[in-house]
Amino acid sequence: MNTQARVIYCTGCEKEVKARLTDGAERYPHRKDLADLPFWHCDTCGAWVGCHHKTKNPTQPLGTLATPEMLEARKAIHALIDPIWQSGDVPRAKLYAYITRKTGKQYHTGELRTMDEARTIWQIAADLNNQWKYDTEIKL
Repeated sequence: MNTQARVIYCTGCEKEVKARLTDGAERYPHRKDLADLPFWHCDTCGAWVGCHHKTKNPTQPLGTLATPEMLEARKAIHALIDPIWQSGDVPRAKLYAYITRKTGKQYHTGELRTMDEARTIWQIAADLNNQWKYDTEIKL
């Protein structure tokens, strides 16, 4: 059993917690393809986050520990903004910089801490997505 721990913000506990490093076999027992991947887990509330496993620091968390509700919010945000930058119409960095300017806070989806933050970002993303659908030359 892995006993490695790290302090990470938990969206379920709403504070920094001592998270436990685990693997995909525990997190996704039905997904053999994820069995060896690292994940951080909050044993208090069950929130979790994946890791930058393809980097020099493979146990670096992708963001904050997320509850199922936060995970769904993050997926919804990505569903709105990813098609924009993936189209090649707007560079990803420019899109994220725009969201950062709109919120006044450095933006990364994995770092969202509250559902209020997620709702704010979702609205910005929805507005951008609607604008992009009608004008691929959106001004950021």
